[in-house]
Amino acid sequence: MTVKPGAIAAADAADQPDRTPELEELYRGFESELLVPLWTEIGDLMPAAPRSDCRPHLWRWQHLLPLAERAGQLVPVGRGGERRAIALANPGLGGRPYATPTLWAAIQYLNPGEDAPVHRHTQNAFRFVVEGEGVWTVVNGDPVAMRRGDFLPQAGWNWHGHHNVTEHPMAWIDGLDIPFQHYADSTFFELGPDEVDTREAPERSRSERLWAHPGLRPLTQLAPTPATPLLAYRWEHTDRALAEQLLLEREGYTATVEPGHAAVRYANPTTGGDVMPSLRAEFHRLAPGTETARRREVGSSVFQVFEGAGEVTVGDQTWTVGHGDLFVVPSWQPLRVATDAGVDLFRFSDTPIFERLHQDRVHVETPAATTRGIHQ
Repeated sequence: MTVKPGAIAAADAADQPDRTPELEELYRGFESELLVPLWTEIGDLMPAAPRSDCRPHLWRWQHLLPLAERAGQLVPVGRGGERRAIALANPGLGGRPYATPTLWAAIQYLNPGEDAPVHRHTQNAFRFVVEGEGVWTVVNGDPVAMRRGDFLPQAGWNWHGHHNVTEHPMAWIDGLDIPFQHYADSTFFELGPDEVDTREAPERSRSERLWAHPGLRPLTQLAPTPATPLLAYRWEHTDRALAEQLLLEREGYTATVEPGHAAVRYANPTTGGDVMPSLRAEFHRLAPGTETARRREVGSSVFQVFEGAGEVTVGDQTWTVGHGDLFVVPSWQPLRVATDAGVDLFRFSDTPIFERLHQDRVHVETPAATTRGIHQ
C-alpha cells in the first residue's frame, strides 16, 4: 500500500509564496504526484541545531528488575521470541521499542538451567552485567563467563546463545544498534540450534586467553578487524584503570578528563578504535564531590548507574539516580552529572556512526566545577 504524504498547506508567512488559487492548485498537483516542496518543510528538515524526537528519560532498576522476574515466571525462552528481553521504549519515539533513534537497550533475564537459543544477526550487540553471575554466553562455540561489571561485546553475524549453569536467575543489559540497522534496511537474521553447542563453563574464554594481555598482540593475528575479537572486558581491569586515574590526579599528574572524573573507553585491540563500527562503550567514575561540565554531543547515548548515586540533568530534566538506573541522553541535549558520595556510570553511544560521516560535534558549555566540598 502506498502511503501518501500529508496535505500541503499554503501559509500566510513572510517566507512563503502568496496564497492564491493558483498556488493551491499547484499544491494539489504536487500531492497527486507524491511531491513535497522544500520551502514548506525546510524548518523541520534542516533546523539550526538537532531537534530529536527522542526525549530525556529515566528507567528505575528497582522497577525493571521485578518486572523481568515476573516475565521469568510467565514467559518461556525459545523459538519465536528467542530472548526474554524487555526493551526500553523512549516516550518520544511513538511506542517503538527504541531507547533512542539508533540505540536499543533491554533488560534480559535467564532462569536457572535455561538456554537462550543460538542465532546470529547483522546487528552489533553487547551485554553489560550490573549484578550477578552464572550465565555463560557462547559465541561461535567459545563460552564466555558473564560476571558483575563485565562488558561483553559481540559483533554482528556471529553465532551466539546463552546458558545459565547455576541455581539462580540472572539479569543483565543488552545493547544493540537495531534501530539504526532497521532504518537503513540492512538487517539480516538467521536461526541456529535450539541449545548452545557446549556446556563448558571455563573461568576464561579462548578469546581472553588470546587477546586479554595488555599491550601484547599475537603474531598470528596482525590484521585489523572491524570489531573487537576480545569477547570479555573484565570488571577488575576496568575498576583498576579508573582507580589509578584518580590516584594519579591526586599525585599531580594529568590523568582525568576533568577534575574528579576518570573515564575509559573499551577498545578493539587490533586497531585501538571502538569495539564495534556503530557502537561506542565507556565507563565513567566520578569521585565524591565532583560535578561535570555541561556537555552536548551530536548522537545519542544510554547510561546505566553501576554503583553509587548522583544527580543527573539532561536538557530540562533532573533526576536523582542510583544503582542500576538507566537514562537516555538525546542528540545535542546538555548533560551534567553531580555526586556527593561518588558514582560509577556505564555508557554506550552511537558516536562512531557520526564520526565516520564527519558529522560529530561536541560542545562543553561551562567549565567543570573542581569540587562540591569533598573531592580533593
